[in-house]
Formats: sequence, structure tokens, C-alpha cells
Amino acid sequence: MEAVLTHLRGAIERGEYAIGDKLPSEAELCRQLEVSRPVLREALRALQVMGLTQSRTGKGTFVIANAVEDPTFGDYAASDLLEVRRHVEIPVAGYAAARRTPENLDHLAHLLDRMERETDTTAWVAMDTLFHLAVAEAAQNPVFRRVIEEIRDALARQSAFLNELGGRREQSNREHRAIVEALIDGSEHDAVEAMSHHLDRVETTLTDIVRSPRTTSSTEGGPEA
Repeated sequence: MEAVLTHLRGAIERGEYAIGDKLPSEAELCRQLEVSRPVLREALRALQVMGLTQSRTGKGTFVIANAVEDPTFGDYAASDLLEVRRHVEIPVAGYAAARRTPENLDHLAHLLDRMERETDTTAWVAMDTLFHLAVAEAAQNPVFRRVIEEIRDALARQSAFLNELGGRREQSNREHRAIVEALIDGSEHDAVEAMSHHLDRVETTLTDIVRSPRTTSSTEGGPEA
């Protein structure tokens, strides 16, 4: 999927598909790129998240931009989502370290164990959002949980995007483990530092994905099958 995405994104950014152009049909792209339809559809979804294309029901996929600026996850732009997460989740981690109950710690530890064993990305993404909800619950303020609930769909979309294109799962597990260990220790400072580091890594991975592949030569052809 990454190879298909890189190829299509490069073609758009080099102007081979101009703004307003309609991409070839799924059947034609599958034939050209020698990939399955599920793989192609994942790549097309990623192009939409990046803001390069728009799917119009019954009409096809159209190019709407020639450069990636700010990916969108559900109702929220990545930059807006990260800004809010920093202002909410970092202090929440500190509150959680001070206020967590034994039940909160048991729940988080169990969830983290499941995440570290999970190999299916879809299942892992679902648990990723549950993890951040559980940290908010440990802060013992229902408003924090409500805020995370509001952005839960965007968090899931972002998590799936980062895992598909940035290979974030194992690194994220380690970062989650550091957060839980800080909560177990009851260290507000360490919890804040651990959550801050986690969000820093999220931002770094997003930035790496968004960087333009314009240097890819248009003569290189499509991805390998």
C-alpha cells in the first residue's frame, strides 16, 4: 500500500494528475499498478486524508490539491488535533498520576498487555483510543473523558494512518508503557514527560509522512507488485 500511495502521490505532486483531474478507475489503476483492489483502496483513502483527492459518489476520485499541507482525521485537521491533545492530555497525565485508583491501574495494565500482544492493526487502533480514554478516566474528572470522547474518532483515524504509513505500533507501545509506569509510581512529573514525549513522536511521524516525495522521478514507473 505504501508503494502505491507513494507512486500516486508523486504523480499528483509532479503534475501528472493536475488539480481537477479525475484519477483512472479503480480497475484501471489495479491493472496499471498490478495490485489488488483492497490495497489500492487503502492508498486512495490515504490520499484523501492527506487532502490531495476527493471521492465523489458515482463519479470517481478527483485531485483537489497538488501538495500535502495538513492531513484531516474525521472532522479535524491534524494540526488542530495535536494542539488540543497537547493542552489536554499532557496535564491530564499529571492529574492521573496523582489521582489514579488501583482499579484504574489494573485496567491500564491489562489494556497495555493486550496491546503489546496484538498483531492486528485494526484491533490495536481500537485499544489505542481506549488507552487514552483510560488515562483520562484516571484523572477523576468526567470533563476530561468527555473531551477525549469528542475526538475519539479522529484519534482512531490518526492512529490507523500513523501505523499504516509510519510503523508506529511498537514505538507507541513503549511510549504507552512509560506513561503507565509513571502512573504506577504516582509521579506527576514523569507522567507529564512521558505523555509529552508520546505526542512529540506522533508529531514527528506525521511530519515525516507529510514530507513531499517530489524527488521521485516520474520515469521510475509504478510500484512493484
